[in-house]
Amino acid sequence: MPTLLPKQCILVVDDSPENIDLLSEVLRDDYRVRVATSGEKALKIVYSDEPPDLILLDIMMPGLSGLEICRRLKANPDRRRIPIIFVTAMSSTEDEQRGLETGAVDYITKPISPPIVRARVRTHLALYDQSRELEHMVRQRTFELLNTRQQIIRRLGRAAEFKDNETGNHVLRMSHYARLIALAHGLGEEAADIIFNTAPMHDIGKIGIPDAILLKPGKLDAAEWDVMHRHPIMGAEIIGKHDNELLETARIIALTHHEKWDGSGYPKGLKGEAIPLEGRIVAIADVFDALVSVRPYKAAVPVDTALQYFDEQAGRHFDPSLIVALKKALPEILRIKEIYADENGALTDLEFQIKEIYDHKDDPTGYPANISSTETSE
Repeated sequence: MPTLLPKQCILVVDDSPENIDLLSEVLRDDYRVRVATSGEKALKIVYSDEPPDLILLDIMMPGLSGLEICRRLKANPDRRRIPIIFVTAMSSTEDEQRGLETGAVDYITKPISPPIVRARVRTHLALYDQSRELEHMVRQRTFELLNTRQQIIRRLGRAAEFKDNETGNHVLRMSHYARLIALAHGLGEEAADIIFNTAPMHDIGKIGIPDAILLKPGKLDAAEWDVMHRHPIMGAEIIGKHDNELLETARIIALTHHEKWDGSGYPKGLKGEAIPLEGRIVAIADVFDALVSVRPYKAAVPVDTALQYFDEQAGRHFDPSLIVALKKALPEILRIKEIYADENGALTDLEFQIKEIYDHKDDPTGYPANISSTETSE
């Protein structure tokens, strides 16, 4: 047998028990009916976990009037879409206009006509259902577009990592770290999620660095360092300027994640809070993962040693307040580190040789040699 859908719920609000009984009698065969004899009780029902699908609302009540209840509900983003029909003895044209301007979808005058009440309720519930279905479709489509955009961003981020011969889940880990640091710093879920979804693009500009420089044996000369220091600008140019918040944040991160708190970073030498917060957060997440991750050509730096390094660099390389956030988020960060640990620690012989050569030149990230290039035997 097909599953019967639950009846839609109508909330009847009136201070007169006789009016409540009459409206309940008219509607109970087709709908679930809940009742409230005051504005305060009505609001409790509407704000509950099971709000009504439509409200029949008297205007003249002691305490909160129907007009005030309607104003409050229409000001609440979570409840403003619930249709409200005023059912009232106030029958002048001006009264009706005032009720509709307040946000009601319809206006029925007393004494009521049961067929009219049923017809109006049926019509506005159908319109409400259509509206909810349309909103669901819009949300679904928006989610699909956002998910597609996020996948493109992540894939481009991985492309940059392959160019630099980075291994495993670095992009995924540092993106999670950035989100956790953002939350610990006091950002909301939405802002933290945007950073999480855009952090993978931080090094996309390395696509534009010639292999002759990126993979050069030995130290880079001054001209080659000038080129290397341009990869944040290249990244920003690859992403481009956008009105879309996701892509614009990705551009900002790509451009600013090598800036330093004391102004000694690149490409623009920004200082302190002139560096966008997103760039400051990603800088810490990126360096932390680079330090504590195992590679075939180096041992992982112990977490305590990495934290000591961050303490030393607070106020120099990094925003001191974000070092506090890093430590606050550390338990969750270490959990992510374990979940997304690199499954395959070994590179191909060619990748190993390239990486070994690359790590023997000065590191463009500016990590101290004793930390960034610690090597172990295969």
